[in-house]
Amino acid sequence: QVQLVESGGGLVQAGGSLSLSCAASGRSFANHVVGWFRQAPGKEREFVAATRWSGGGTFYADSVKGRFTISKDRAKNTAILQMSSLKPEDTAVYYCAAKTLTIETMKEKYDYWGQGTQVTVSA
Repeated sequence: QVQLVESGGGLVQAGGSLSLSCAASGRSFANHVVGWFRQAPGKEREFVAATRWSGGGTFYADSVKGRFTISKDRAKNTAILQMSSLKPEDTAVYYCAAKTLTIETMKEKYDYWGQGTQVTVSA
């Protein structure tokens, strides 16, 4: 069982940057994929990015490619989503999630979820 806790959300102006963290407890991220999803009001939860914790490999949604970056703090067992050049359309609740083995973009494939953190980008 993996427990996930996100932190780092907040309010930022368009063009600004924000960093989100996803800390795992209960067990290591080893052999897992860590994914980030977001859900705007009235919309479906959508894939943002994911990375394989062991062995590398990262995949980004086209909407965030070149602006968002996933990094890993292995000592803290924490995944970080660095977001830059933020746009108002990036406003959403951001969730981290975890699953084993391969990167997937479908939220139904992920077994563990955090509680979410709000990101608001003002115009």
